[in-house]
Amino acid sequence: MPRAKTPAATPATAPTAASASRRRATGRVTLSDVAQAAGVSPITVSRALRGERAVDAALVERVQAAVAKLGYVPDPAARALASQRSSHVAVLIPMLSNALFVDVLEAVQRTLRPAGFQTLIGVTHYDEGEEEQLLREQLMHRPAGLIVTGLDHSPGTRQLIAQSRVPCVHLMDLPTTATLSAPLHCVGFSQREAGAALTRHLLAQGRRRIAFAGAQLDPRTLQRLEGWRAELQAAGLHSPTLEWLNPAPSSLALGGQMFEQIMGQTPPIDAIFFCNDDLAQGALLAALRLGLPVPQRVAIAGFNDLTGSDQMSPPLTTVRTPRAQIGEAAARMLLQLMRGETPALAQVDLGFEVVRRAST
Repeated sequence: MPRAKTPAATPATAPTAASASRRRATGRVTLSDVAQAAGVSPITVSRALRGERAVDAALVERVQAAVAKLGYVPDPAARALASQRSSHVAVLIPMLSNALFVDVLEAVQRTLRPAGFQTLIGVTHYDEGEEEQLLREQLMHRPAGLIVTGLDHSPGTRQLIAQSRVPCVHLMDLPTTATLSAPLHCVGFSQREAGAALTRHLLAQGRRRIAFAGAQLDPRTLQRLEGWRAELQAAGLHSPTLEWLNPAPSSLALGGQMFEQIMGQTPPIDAIFFCNDDLAQGALLAALRLGLPVPQRVAIAGFNDLTGSDQMSPPLTTVRTPRAQIGEAAARMLLQLMRGETPALAQVDLGFEVVRRAST
């Protein structure tokens, strides 16, 4: 006997009863609504919206027309639940008020977005406990990948990263042999060597009483301090009285205050290495206000080559850090890890540059 033919599928003009019920319950247009309107299966809608090449162009056009008509917005939570991963990447940074991290974020988003990933940003305020809590919350959203700042984390944060098995890339720092207890993917430069290089520049200018002015006192600031200290010790010029450390957030105002305090020290200081450019910019403004010539009376140097440093009077000597390149390279490395690929290098050193200007 001939087998009965399966009825041909016909485009539906209205959602099914189940789909309509879900829509009434949530107030959202569902994937099934779009499928009904386009006359295709939900899986075809999903594939069309992901841009898969196997979907016929005519079907993609019908799906897009239905999406536009219904005002459909994909539900990332539902997609994450179905696929065990989402389309977002969790990014943890210490501060949004620091232009350094704004540049990093811009580069990360510019690289990830064309690949179909969004960034979920968490600000840790340089607090290990806050970082751990933020990471715990973000892992609940099943991120496809993680980008975290630095290598100095609480044991809980390190455990969360390891147990999540979510691909992770670390920004700004590079591990030393002593700190590399497990394979890590990192993009950055040696903060310690950068601090040492700027100190060598000041020594080469004939400066002998070189103070270090540090704020925030995060791990990267302390690594720059280590580089400065090692060079002065090697030259037989180090003294604990040259270390001016303040845990307050870095700012122009704090830089001006620290400059006045340091310049009151005896014997006199002939150079100051500020851990960040905003501090050094504040010091230059204070020197101008106090009538202290730079660099004749005191040399001033900063770190990170932030916006405006080349426009100061005099222009500020600093260390240029490749923060945009670091953000882009970290995002590209993460894309490889999320695709299951092995990057050519697990640790990428993008280096730094001592920019010599008239303040030294």
